[in-house]
Amino acid sequence: MENGTTIQAPVEVQNGTTSPEKPQNKPINDEKAPDSSDNAQLKQKNPKGKKRKKPKDSTAPRHPLTGYVRFLNDRRDAVRATNPALPFAEITKILASEWSNLPVEKKQQYLDAAEVDRERYTREYNAYKETDAYKAFVQQQESQQQEKKVKETAKEETKQAPVPVIKEQTNNNNNIDFPTNFDIPIFTEEFLDHNKTRDAELRQLRKSNTDYEQQNAILQKHIENMKTGIEKLETEIASQKKNSNELKIHLDHLRNTLVSGFVGVKLPGITDVPTVVSIDGFMMNLHGKLLENSAQDATLLATVREIVGRLEFNA
Repeated sequence: MENGTTIQAPVEVQNGTTSPEKPQNKPINDEKAPDSSDNAQLKQKNPKGKKRKKPKDSTAPRHPLTGYVRFLNDRRDAVRATNPALPFAEITKILASEWSNLPVEKKQQYLDAAEVDRERYTREYNAYKETDAYKAFVQQQESQQQEKKVKETAKEETKQAPVPVIKEQTNNNNNIDFPTNFDIPIFTEEFLDHNKTRDAELRQLRKSNTDYEQQNAILQKHIENMKTGIEKLETEIASQKKNSNELKIHLDHLRNTLVSGFVGVKLPGITDVPTVVSIDGFMMNLHGKLLENSAQDATLLATVREIVGRLEFNA
């Protein structure tokens, strides 16, 4: 059998004559099993491995940007204008180098803005999950997943169907079944899509890990600076406490000295005797009397000068 035609082979009979043998099989063109060339055409019509875009919810809140991405958005146009001949990869390397060498204060501004944006997204997304639009989107996703499962089940049932074979006659008249479809699908479309999705997720995780490591290094440095500042403040506080205690002791000594010196002094119009508690008010009254410039104040001024001259104010 060749080129879609049937060849009649002569068969010997007992009387020594030959008679044409009846065709055992139909022409191949009438019932042809799928071969590798047919599958290649199917692959060209339906290319495998084409990544399907995940459905996007247009009503969901805008995703937050990291500090590194914000820096790239701010600096990309300027670097591209300065280096118009460089490809995108080289521009990205320059921006990454600038980010690594960026001062901590400027880098912290981008990180703080990213943190504010992340809190904004969390707040808006929690509110969005309570809306009807989110519930409708989730329901649509579930229905699409259900349809996909039904299609996968139908595909599996189709793959498990028996492969048609053609019985070919050999010289010894033994009928042997040979499968004509040798194109075994090793990687299905779902497997390729799943593999590409996982690769994309892995790249995103690596990028996020790099950003987190940079942020962690910045935070560690910031924590060390804070610890150094706290230690410095604690030292200053201890010094101030020590000075305050010394000043308090000196003030108590001054009050006791003034009380012992002015205990016998009588101010005009005031009968109270100065004590440690009332010595501050007594000295204010004494100062007021001395400013009046009267005859009695002159005598009082001489008395005050004498008392102050013999007092010891040093502890």
